[in-house]
Amino acid sequence: MQLTSVVTPFTDDNLQLLSQIGVTHVTIRYPGPGLEKLQSIQKQVTDCGLQIAAIEGYLPIENIKLGNARFDEEIAEMKTLLQNMQAVGIPFVCYNFMAGTDWVRTELKAPERGGALVTGFDVEQAEQAVSLSETTRDQESDPITAEELWTNLERFLRELLPVAEACGVTLAMHPDDPPLDVFMGKARIMNSVECFERLMALSSSPANGICFCQGTFAEMGVDIPATIERLGTHIRYVHFRDIRGTRERFVETFHDNGPTDMFAAVKAYQKIGFTGPIRPDHVPQLVGEEAGEPGYTMLGRLHAFGYLQGLIEAAQKA
Repeated sequence: MQLTSVVTPFTDDNLQLLSQIGVTHVTIRYPGPGLEKLQSIQKQVTDCGLQIAAIEGYLPIENIKLGNARFDEEIAEMKTLLQNMQAVGIPFVCYNFMAGTDWVRTELKAPERGGALVTGFDVEQAEQAVSLSETTRDQESDPITAEELWTNLERFLRELLPVAEACGVTLAMHPDDPPLDVFMGKARIMNSVECFERLMALSSSPANGICFCQGTFAEMGVDIPATIERLGTHIRYVHFRDIRGTRERFVETFHDNGPTDMFAAVKAYQKIGFTGPIRPDHVPQLVGEEAGEPGYTMLGRLHAFGYLQGLIEAAQKA
């Protein structure tokens, strides 16, 4: 498995810090059009002894999801991105199909162990929900049905999978977070294991993959190790995290402080032969980082990597 991390803020010091603790790969956010931007980031990353595993976040796909007049424009930009990823050797793009919101929370400072701060969600407070993505905060508010989303997703895959496959890039679908049936008037379609099986049935292309976000699948109420085995080799990228609660009401946890059997999860990844990027996600904000980006500060990430490295080593020796 490739120990992979987001880097926030994206500085040489933080890149070096990750390299020092044994991380080998990083995930970057889409920097906008242009090969030169990717080449510049690649040089910064490789100069610190790391590689770029994936692009996720800020992707130009919000109008694709809605199926509006800018669909073709964004498809063209995504095709160019895939070609640019091939040019610099980035093998994964992680995307989602949440229309109009991306991941949302109603609480950004819920207390965890020792007063660390985590995000949470309560469907009864949905009107206060915060979309934690810059690309969705000004999206149109018109409703969209599940059928329309599936149609738009099929168009998206039909256009992009051949290009992705030719470029050696895998499209890894992230589940809806939270995995509700409808949120703020818009249906959600990546909210169950069966929906992911339907996604895989849409195309047998090796470029059609799954980002297995453990926390979001936990929100669905499924058995995590059993679901990893069920989805098997379709899992190409992993977000390693945990929550306490249900899809209607939950809080994030420290990676070692939630209800999921994380050791069993790591053993399940090994059983299916997973060797791709795995990154701790949505870490608690520790003391001194209260002003940081919720879920994406650095100190909690160091703890998460130590825990994950221990689990991987133990599973290898079990």
